[in-house]
Formats: sequence, C-alpha cells, structure tokens
Amino acid sequence: MTESPSLRNTSRKPAGKTLACCLAAAALVSGAGVSLSAPAAHAEPSNYLFDFGSEAVEQGYIGVSATDAYSPEKRYGFNTPEHMANVPAKGTGAGSDAVRFLEFGTKSANTFDVDLKEGLYKVSVTLGDTSRASIAAEGVFQEMNLTGNGATASFEIPVTDGQLNLLVTEGKVGTAFTLSALEIDKVSRHPEMDPTIWVGGDSTVASYYPLETSVQGGWGQMLPQFVDPEAFDVRNMATGGQIARGFRNDGQLEAILQYIKPGDLFLLEMGINDTAAKNATTEAEFKEIMRDMVRQVAATGATPVLVTPQGRATDFVDGVHSSVNRWYRNSTVALAQEEGIPLVDLNVLSSAYFTGIGPEATLALFMTGDTLHPNRAGATELGRLVAEDLARQGL
Repeated sequence: MTESPSLRNTSRKPAGKTLACCLAAAALVSGAGVSLSAPAAHAEPSNYLFDFGSEAVEQGYIGVSATDAYSPEKRYGFNTPEHMANVPAKGTGAGSDAVRFLEFGTKSANTFDVDLKEGLYKVSVTLGDTSRASIAAEGVFQEMNLTGNGATASFEIPVTDGQLNLLVTEGKVGTAFTLSALEIDKVSRHPEMDPTIWVGGDSTVASYYPLETSVQGGWGQMLPQFVDPEAFDVRNMATGGQIARGFRNDGQLEAILQYIKPGDLFLLEMGINDTAAKNATTEAEFKEIMRDMVRQVAATGATPVLVTPQGRATDFVDGVHSSVNRWYRNSTVALAQEEGIPLVDLNVLSSAYFTGIGPEATLALFMTGDTLHPNRAGATELGRLVAEDLARQGL
C-alpha cells in the first residue's frame, strides 16, 4: 500500500484500548490490588452477530426472523415487523437466507433497532439477493448502491441516543432490499468519528462490488489504497448517474453534513451527467449548486476540495490527450478560485498521464467498449493521481 505522507494526521486520538492498557500497567507498577468484576448478567452487549431469515441460524449468531419485534428485554428487533418478510438467499452460512424490507426510505420507521451504549461502532452488513441497495441508519444514508447478491460493506457510526436504527433502502426502485447478516462491534466509548475523507461524485467515482475484486471501479473506491488508514477513514458517497442537484437534494450531502467536522475533507467531483441534456442543468445553475454545497461544508469547519472529472479515453489529438472543455470543468476551476478552496484538477492530471502512456494503454484502463468508465486498473490510477495531488497541496 502506497502511503501519502501529507495525508497522515498526527493528532489522531489513541485507540479506545489505550486507557485499559494504561490502567493495567499502573496496577502492576504500584502493586495495588485491582479487581475487575465480571459484567452483570444482564449487562447491555456492545458486540452482536445477527443472522436474518427463517432458516437455520449460523453458529455464533443470533437468529432474527422478520416477525421478531423489538422489545426492551431483548434489546433488538424490528420496529414494524408487519413491513418485513423472510426470503431465501443464494449465499452460504448466514447468507443463505434474509429478510426483506417492504417499506423503506432513509426516514422510514421500518428499521431494525439495537440498543447500544453511547460510543463509536463498526457496523458490517451482508445483503441477501439484491440488485442494488443502500444502507441507511439514524435517518441518513451510510453506504450507497451496494450491487449484487451477498454484497458486503462496513462503516463506523456514532451512537449517542442509546439505539442504532438501521434499514436497507434504495437502491434501484422496484427491486428487493434485503439483509442477510449484521455485525456490530464497539470501537470506542467515545461517539466521535475518526478524521474522514468524504467523497461525492458520479459513476467514475463510485464504488463497485465486490469491493476487492470488481471489474469496474471508481476512483473513490480505490482512494483508500493511497491514504494512511491511521490518518483518515474514507467514506465514498458517490453514485452512478448522479448530478450536482441530486447529490445535494436527495440525501447524500445530508448524510455528510450530519457527520463531517473540522479536520475532515470533502472531495466533490460533478459535471459529467450535469452536461447531459436530459438533466436540464445549465452551466450557471451547476456552478451555483456546487457553490452551495462547498459553502455548507465549509461552514462546518471541514475542508471542501473540488475535483474535475477525467475525459474520455479517446480524447487524443496527435498523440496528446486533452479534455479541458468537457464536463463544465471551467466552471469548477473558477468556483474553486472564487471560494478560495483547493482544487484537484484531475481532468488535466489524468490527461498528462494518458498522454504519457499513449492511446492504446489508455483505452486498456477503461471498460471494454466504453470510453468513459474506468475499469479497476484505471480507477486505481485516477485514485493515485487524486491522492498525490492532495499530498502535494499539504492536505
């Protein structure tokens, strides 16, 4: 893994286990008798493994049927089980069955609820048979557009009100939104997220599944390879086909604003779909929507960074790749200057890289028969260029 030194954050707080280690060491040095009593028999757990559906329960998991309503005694269950259904799934183990959310939406009350003490938790989900679905919790999106049966994703989330409320939602309208398994692990008793790089964009930025082996890729998916994980988490909220207005109005920016904080970065790349006639967004409208988003993020104390989209693989003239007049790039560059915020001109950076490797090698970095969408190797190169330019700018 390549590490960009300037992306290291030396102020990162110590891991939650540090305090326990220090207490143990102090007891040994002082010779004092320290007794750690076992948790009470009914102490609230901080780690869970749930296996959803009506079939046999995987060893080590708690089985949850669609009919299991939440109760304070169990500390988990569905808020409205009448809007859930048990369904089969094509996976193995805990992934061999699932539950389906018949009602959904980020604000839906049709959630799976788990009582949790205040703290920071890592949540890992495994979907059932699903075409495309997103994960929502605490009323906002957490993971966007997981695709394919048995897709998995993990995220960290602060819990401050004593309960996690989670559901599977859109996604692709008209398809099943299912959940096979859920793992919850407490990371820290402090409900504070680590420094995070938030990413917004379209299909050239989005994540594809399985994350580790997908044929297609987006640079937001590949960016973590070039970021020190001890410095920043990376949360990719980009989705295919997205435009600036949709990202702002349809819940993705809302999710980022709920959690973003001073010390975080927000990388925003838009323009490819905004230029399409069907989306009816003029360049002037695009610029003002982008301005609104970066100002909302800047108001939180975080740092917005504009990113220009790469061009098409075929944008060569006499061996030189150039696409500077595509995708409302000039307005994005001007906006960064007007707002005094950083710019990663990926359009120009990628063109220089493509020119260096030539037309044939450039085409090999894109999906077969597609001159716009990078494959996994192409997305990796774009992610590298973004990370290197962030490091160059001291971000």
